[in-house]
Amino acid sequence: MTDPIAPPTIEDAVRLLAHARVLVVGDAMLDRYVFGKVGRISPEAPVPVLMVEKELSEPGGAGNVVHNLCALGAAVAFVSVVGDDQAGAELTGLIGTQAGVEPWLLVQGGRITTTKTRFVAEGSRRGGQHLLRADHEDARPIHPKLAERLLRIAGDAMAATSLAVLSDYRKGALAGDMPALLIARAHAAGRRVIADLRAADFARYAGADVLMPHARDMLPAAEEVTDDSVAAAGQELRARHGFGALLVKRGEEGLSLVDAEGAHHYRLNPTELVDLSGAGDAALATLAAGLAVGLDLRTASRLANAAAGLIGATPGSGVAQAAGLLEAVALEDARARG
Repeated sequence: MTDPIAPPTIEDAVRLLAHARVLVVGDAMLDRYVFGKVGRISPEAPVPVLMVEKELSEPGGAGNVVHNLCALGAAVAFVSVVGDDQAGAELTGLIGTQAGVEPWLLVQGGRITTTKTRFVAEGSRRGGQHLLRADHEDARPIHPKLAERLLRIAGDAMAATSLAVLSDYRKGALAGDMPALLIARAHAAGRRVIADLRAADFARYAGADVLMPHARDMLPAAEEVTDDSVAAAGQELRARHGFGALLVKRGEEGLSLVDAEGAHHYRLNPTELVDLSGAGDAALATLAAGLAVGLDLRTASRLANAAAGLIGATPGSGVAQAAGLLEAVALEDARARG
């Protein structure tokens, strides 16, 4: 595994991100946007009529993690599963046209590709009024034979990458014992693993080097989530499941790093936040790129928090690029100096 380095400046750290080589395994989705204008209410029901003007499709889920890594200039091997439908073909095309991506999107016959369609009035992807979201998905575990192939391809890809990311949106690609098998293979190859999940089944990711859970999954019964409660819960999970560290997503509060040295809390500026959609994927991609090039965990976590803040400062999901990260860190430093 790569020994951590301490670059002379945060600017040097950001520039290093473009040299990352990362493996991403997880649930790919297709994000669709339908834009238009509302000028009247339907005579058939009390709902607005959207006059469609344009449509846009983008990679979502683990595909959005890949999108963010590419925006940083990183090289990415992406292993996932799509259905044998039009959405799967469209998603495969979108992933394959990104520079620096080696796509391994396996096709399962009869499976529905997870698709989220958002209807937006008077705006664009990064603004406007969301009227409705319609989802198509098949969240069942992928076929066992396909799971064997996914594991084999991911294992082979570890030789050409420096770090593995498991992005679990609970859509079937990482069901069952797949996380444990991937973690074992990564460690056997001398690669670290970052696991990002949206549930409280932490035991399935035992041994991950960095776990990225949400605070609400760690403390589901807590009336208030505090720095101390996150730190205590994080240390308990580290001891129980052998995690190297946790980088806890806390929404508008930012990120909390819990590791062997204690806890450190990275704040977002609430006055700048507009929409946190996609902030977690941007943080995950930035953390992965940082660790892949050998940054220490705290520097990489700081950049991950800056990426989340950068996405949260504008409406709609997006990607964090190096120039934006530098600007976000500069603003953070200026606020710290008062």
